[in-house]
Amino acid sequence: MSEGTEPEVIARPDLDAVLAEDKTKELIEEFESEAKTRTFTGLWDGVVTALAVATTLFALYYAAAGAEIPMTNVVLVPSFRILGQTITTPQIYVMIFLTSILILTFLLYPMHPRFIKSVNVVDVALIGASIAITAYVFLNFETVIYRVNSPNQTDFVFGVIAILTVLEAGRRTIGWHLPAIGLAAIAYAYFADFMPGPFRGPPKDLDDIVSNQYLGLDGMLGTPLQVAATFIILFTIYGAILEYTGAGKFYVDLAFALTGRRPTGAARTVTIASFLLGTVSGSGVATTVTLGSITYPMLKRAGHDRESSGAILSAGGIGAVISPPVLGPAAFLMAEILGISYLQVVIMAMMPTILYYLGILLMIEVDARRLGARDIALDAPGFWELTKRYWYQYTSLFAIIVFLVAGLSTITAIFWSIIVAILVSYIRKETSLTPPKLVRALAGGTKQVLSVAATTAVAGIAVGILLQTGLGLKISSLILTLGFGNLIATLVVSGIVLWVLGLSLPITATYLVAVPTVVPALITLGVPAPAAHMFVFYYAVLSEVSPPVALSPFAAAAITGGNPYKTMMLTWKYALPCFLVPFMFTQPDGLAILWTGVTIPQALLASVSAAIGITALVAGVGGYLLRPTNLVERGLLILGGVLLVAPGLAADIAGLTLFAIAVALQGTPRLLARLATRRPA
Repeated sequence: MSEGTEPEVIARPDLDAVLAEDKTKELIEEFESEAKTRTFTGLWDGVVTALAVATTLFALYYAAAGAEIPMTNVVLVPSFRILGQTITTPQIYVMIFLTSILILTFLLYPMHPRFIKSVNVVDVALIGASIAITAYVFLNFETVIYRVNSPNQTDFVFGVIAILTVLEAGRRTIGWHLPAIGLAAIAYAYFADFMPGPFRGPPKDLDDIVSNQYLGLDGMLGTPLQVAATFIILFTIYGAILEYTGAGKFYVDLAFALTGRRPTGAARTVTIASFLLGTVSGSGVATTVTLGSITYPMLKRAGHDRESSGAILSAGGIGAVISPPVLGPAAFLMAEILGISYLQVVIMAMMPTILYYLGILLMIEVDARRLGARDIALDAPGFWELTKRYWYQYTSLFAIIVFLVAGLSTITAIFWSIIVAILVSYIRKETSLTPPKLVRALAGGTKQVLSVAATTAVAGIAVGILLQTGLGLKISSLILTLGFGNLIATLVVSGIVLWVLGLSLPITATYLVAVPTVVPALITLGVPAPAAHMFVFYYAVLSEVSPPVALSPFAAAAITGGNPYKTMMLTWKYALPCFLVPFMFTQPDGLAILWTGVTIPQALLASVSAAIGITALVAGVGGYLLRPTNLVERGLLILGGVLLVAPGLAADIAGLTLFAIAVALQGTPRLLARLATRRPA
């Protein structure tokens, strides 16, 4: 940072104006999904809004049905039956949810860009098919559920229709890669006896494949879609409520209040804003684009070029996916698959998130010093002034955690958090959810889950086949073979596998495909299940910054006008030390980093040594500690950092020693210079 000059005072960016811009909305849509959605007016707009709101209310009803009001024995909403069926029966609820999602997908996502202006006959036919596949099960539920292993011809026909509609919904929302994997999985199951070498196996009958996918709970209606229909949609509803009550704006203002009123680095302010906005966003692209549209002029004025500005924005935005309390969709899947509470997943994610942002902050700080970036000061409201006016917005940070600690189930905790967010919005007029805003928020909650729901349904097809045929374990065995049975080598191979998956799949799909393939390999080598799942989750997130495809850096480059590939490579550089974090908690005794299964002193010691290790690694890779480093100092810092992030007291002592030597070498010339200039008394 430049010294000896007064910081430039600039006006606070207008968040409301930026969020209202069509360009911001278009960028988020472009980089969060493969295709743009239709924009309706008139009757069609009313139909889409009504169906989206109805789906949201149905999800809220499912969460509330049978749940007791906190600290009472009063049931808020009773369960009821329609046409003799209890609609909160999990399989029926998921089928109705799937049909609603499919209808909205075929209305909003065109099958080709040239059909974006209006609904066509193919869309109508697919909507009819979506209704039919659920109506058939709903009207014949008591008989079809017993025919999973012996379907009749009608079951088979409706099953084929269901698979095709789900695959088409996936293609429209997230592209053709995941549906292609689903089709390949089905083909493998049917032609397994023609496969080479270790992949050869007994083939599955086509009737069994289709019925298992359509009528069973191990295919497209399996755990992934069930999680989307319960946990994930509730969190997207919660996020939409927070968006319309101004919580996102509050946290951006909070970041400015904490770091912007006094001279500071613009990059530091933006990174802290990314973290705070990410706690309620849970979307890397949305956080990147929203903050980028607001703060790029500030970064530019501070002296950051287009590429470094884009890298700062995207690196911070990607961290939103691992920022508690609202983590990405894969976190809910992890909780369900591991059979643990969401609170435990949040706790496990705390230190990895801190280490991620610490690494990003330090790397950005080093780069800012190298570039000679100027200090700036924002004409922003003070922290206490902001807190006095909008203190109730802090509830979004701890409401879910409080309800979970109080013993409520995850679904019930999210439900009551939504109720709290709606109620506290009326404390001030400008944040209150007026009827039109409430309708838009409720509709937005369902619209935001469309691509995730399609992803989980299609991934359910692939995951169901992997489990049904044993292919997942065969791939896991291959990973072990490539890793020579060595933990570090297997972790490297697993990281490469996750990187390859992340090239074409979103984070949620990458995680789901990796669970039956990568996780068993790690568990075989003694990695605890929570650590193995966190490794997959963390690397699935980091695939968002890995070349040659990275959506957040590309979105950031679209805002800054920088070279997207240079922006991507610089983002990768900023996040590079964070790639070692998953190696920490997968080592023996590494669970201390995840704050699970260990004592508080053990967790504290592991966390402090890991933080110092990340600091050393950043200084070594970036080439700057107290001043620019030489080759020897860089070597000491990198080696010391690696030892510090490795679990174990001996490694910590050795790493701390090397780090101390590097600090001493850095500080000695400055100390000698001061002694030389000091006059005798």
